[in-house]
Amino acid sequence: MDLHTHCHSDGIQHKHSGGHGHIHPNAKAVSNRLAKAIGHLEKVKQMVDQEEDCAQILIQLTAVRSAINNAGKIILLDHLNHCVVEAAEKGDYQKIEEFNEAVKQFVK
Repeated sequence: MDLHTHCHSDGIQHKHSGGHGHIHPNAKAVSNRLAKAIGHLEKVKQMVDQEEDCAQILIQLTAVRSAINNAGKIILLDHLNHCVVEAAEKGDYQKIEEFNEAVKQFVK
């Protein structure tokens, strides 16, 4: 079961299953990008297992990393534009600090 935490305009976090009740306008696009990145990474693993050219493997790993980073950027912007905006409106500085920490981890 897919459980995740989300926030509403009332500032209350809820845990629930599935994708209902919380607005992330790009969730489907992110999911699709991640599925493609997973498939691409599996192909890179096959390249390693088949002892293909190291330079080509590195190029393909760079493409996978870029795809993952781009998906993360979309998630960060969605979170900023929804949950963080709501937290700021409610004065929820803990939620804003959590977002700051997530950004720091993401850009490491």
